[in-house]
Amino acid sequence: MVDRKPYLILAGCIHGWTTPAHSNTDSEARMTLTIASGKGGTGKTTFSVNLAWALARREQVKPEAERREIRLLDCDVEEPNDHLFVKPTFTERETVEVLKPVWDASRCTACGQCAEACHYNAIAVVKGKVLIFNELCHSCGACAFVCPVKAITEHPAKIGLVEAAPKHAPFFFAHGLLDIGESLAPKVVAAVKRKITPDAVNILDASPGTACPVVKAVEGSDAVLLVTEPTPFGLNDLKLAVGLALKLGAPTGIVVNRSDGEDRIIADYAARVGLPIAGRIPFKREYAEAYASGAMLAERFPELRDNLLAIFDNLATALPPLPEEESLALSSAAAASLPRGQASDYREITVVSGKGGTGKTTVVSSLARLNGMQVLADNDVDAADLHLLLAPTVRETHDFVGGTKCAIRSAECFGCGRCAAACHFHAIHLDGPGNDLVGMTYRVDPIACEGCGLCLRVCPVNAIDSAPHATGRWYVSETSEGPMVHAKLDIAEENSGRLVAQVRTRAAELARALQHGLILGDGPPGTGCPVIASVSGADLVLLVTEPTVSGVHDLERVLKLVAHFGVPAAIVINKADLNLEQAVRIEAIAAARGAKVVGRIPFDRTVNDSLMAGKTVVDFGDSPARTAMLDIHRALRELLERD
Repeated sequence: MVDRKPYLILAGCIHGWTTPAHSNTDSEARMTLTIASGKGGTGKTTFSVNLAWALARREQVKPEAERREIRLLDCDVEEPNDHLFVKPTFTERETVEVLKPVWDASRCTACGQCAEACHYNAIAVVKGKVLIFNELCHSCGACAFVCPVKAITEHPAKIGLVEAAPKHAPFFFAHGLLDIGESLAPKVVAAVKRKITPDAVNILDASPGTACPVVKAVEGSDAVLLVTEPTPFGLNDLKLAVGLALKLGAPTGIVVNRSDGEDRIIADYAARVGLPIAGRIPFKREYAEAYASGAMLAERFPELRDNLLAIFDNLATALPPLPEEESLALSSAAAASLPRGQASDYREITVVSGKGGTGKTTVVSSLARLNGMQVLADNDVDAADLHLLLAPTVRETHDFVGGTKCAIRSAECFGCGRCAAACHFHAIHLDGPGNDLVGMTYRVDPIACEGCGLCLRVCPVNAIDSAPHATGRWYVSETSEGPMVHAKLDIAEENSGRLVAQVRTRAAELARALQHGLILGDGPPGTGCPVIASVSGADLVLLVTEPTVSGVHDLERVLKLVAHFGVPAAIVINKADLNLEQAVRIEAIAAARGAKVVGRIPFDRTVNDSLMAGKTVVDFGDSPARTAMLDIHRALRELLERD
């Protein structure tokens, strides 16, 4: 049951909600505000950076005794972008480390207890040797605990860093950076959050989506603002983000970015679930062009600065109804045979991006239309969107068991605390119900628990259970472009990489069984675990990027990841005419990395119009974007034929 904490009533509230007059009390003056979104590309970072700048500039003109410190903390540790606009000079650096297992061959008896204890398949014993796969390791410590001869010990290993610019004007700035190939992003987020101070206005730029890094960022926030855009994609991803905020009991409001005055799709949803719209930021090409160049929009456009300040100044509390839960919008039908192709083997193209919002799914849906019959794999299991454009009919539904969860039987717990001391994830707390032995027992937080099972092993009275935990569902559906395998990871759940692997495995089975020559995958954004699971073993990775300072930064990181796994890469530049200087930089990076630029899609309002209509770009009529997609399709076909 969710704790019904007060939700936010904000400026620009709708359908009868009123905004109480703002009172500048000490509690309101100092707060931690997290900016989040259901998926990247909605303008979350732009909002965070410019709000911090606007607030800090306003504080500078106040008498020194009345000034509040403004802190901007970039918690999007896979792809931090705030620094590209803040342009800080970092003077403090802190390495983020976790404990990783190290094997001592001289002590090992090859008993296999370490591999048996590992719930993440990160350890294997082969021919008397212990193989440790650090990419899969969750640093739970179970292997070291069970080793009878102490042949496995835990040692600190770097997974990222935190950089800070305490002297940056006009506000304090810090961000985290997860090392390429690492998956423990919440650990780096936690390190960034240690820069929060209770006497400041702390603005946290969370990573997009609803996975564990976002949970870690939102935890303990006084308020959450969800940035979305008025499209079916935006609405779908907003629902996921609202579900996360609800699950965490976080006071929440909505900001509509790129609003053109026709955002009823968001307004109607907000009214239905009882969440306020905090404000709207208009859709202007000049905003997009300034963003592409790395400019501070609040400095260049005074009307935007005033808009951001109004949103912040009107924060107040109220208790609207809890949002209703909504399931994945999919049609269903009785099982039926899927159409067969004629190919005897298949190739796999996976489309990814450094961050969400670059147009990745738009490109995939158009390619799917142009390809004809293929197998489609939506590997973006955290925030799947491809079904919105391809209208799949579900043929199979399967639960996904992503691991286990532990629970303490409070009637048998005598409060020794050994489980809490052993837990590497800080998931066990002394706040459970009392019994005949103690006034308070220990309790497992199901969101923080990663199911490693170490607590079971240390409990002296065997009062802890572990059970399989369903963390999502996966589907096999029929579309006019071929069978589609897709999935939905439950909110705040982990093991998205394993679910991606399940989607790809089933897609491969269908490609062989139905004799389709191509698997087209819509991959997740970023560089984390689900991206690794999406690109490894693919025949070609297609990277969709934008000619912006953040787009270039994110492209370089994802190119390093793809190169790490030895997969050929091609590049599509979306909104290619938005900033010609950045487009040239992308082409230079592509040439240096041996990645071919196979297409350039111009900035075209037709793309947004097609999304609003629920159609692919190639189905919406002639347009510059449609012509570009036809060229990209031909270039990819030629590329695969050469290989």
